[in-house]
Amino acid sequence: MDFVSFSPEQFESFVLILVRISVVLFMLPIFGSVMLPNFIKAGLALVISIVLFPVVRPDPMLFPKGLLGSANLILSEVILGLIIGLTIRLFFAAIQLAGQLVGFQMGFAIASVLDPESGAQGSILSQMGYWIAILIFLLLDGHHVLLRTLADSFSMIEVGSLSLREGLFHKILEASGDMFAMAVKVGAPAIAALLFTSAAFGIVARTVPQINVLIMAFPLKIVVGLFFFGFSLDLLLYFMKQYVAGFAGTLRIIMGLIGARV
Repeated sequence: MDFVSFSPEQFESFVLILVRISVVLFMLPIFGSVMLPNFIKAGLALVISIVLFPVVRPDPMLFPKGLLGSANLILSEVILGLIIGLTIRLFFAAIQLAGQLVGFQMGFAIASVLDPESGAQGSILSQMGYWIAILIFLLLDGHHVLLRTLADSFSMIEVGSLSLREGLFHKILEASGDMFAMAVKVGAPAIAALLFTSAAFGIVARTVPQINVLIMAFPLKIVVGLFFFGFSLDLLLYFMKQYVAGFAGTLRIIMGLIGARV
């Protein structure tokens, strides 16, 4: 690709493609991590944009003459990238929430570790489930599905043709509700087992007051929680397969509610 011979319209098209790709990549797991240097993220976004540029040919008539109109186009691409990135992040947030719920029931509410990806404090089990979910996502070629869908987004939503519809907000709210439902489903075995364990120790404390239930319950709840949380990871594989299988369809529905044409 000869950047020197770029016309002003081609350069504007390339910048808009780069903006959409960059925003989505910066919101993805791993790629949006603070561990990954910014120049690597920028280089990866640049490479993907260069690969897609010969395929994506935006209509030059879409580009207004003026700084305000160009800023409006860039803002529309940023909003589009944020919506697509948010849709992807919701599933992984559900796994983190499931680990947080199980960790709270196990007594790990105080014990937290530094999340190297975001730089914030997080539960041990939430980080474990999150990284296992990412590994399964990569093993199931979810990143290839993501890249193909991202390339298809330019044919479904023309550059600069952002059109937010009423059904989009309902779809995002539905996806957010599904995130909480999936978090409960993934963590349900461990949460139920820990609930019954707490109830059993409550009965023991009432019938045999001489036993120090607090000292006995804490290590046992850790063992029970870890065992059933490991069992929940088998459910995670099942949900991840369903997620990757319907991943492209979900993104196409979202993009159909964003774009001016499908």
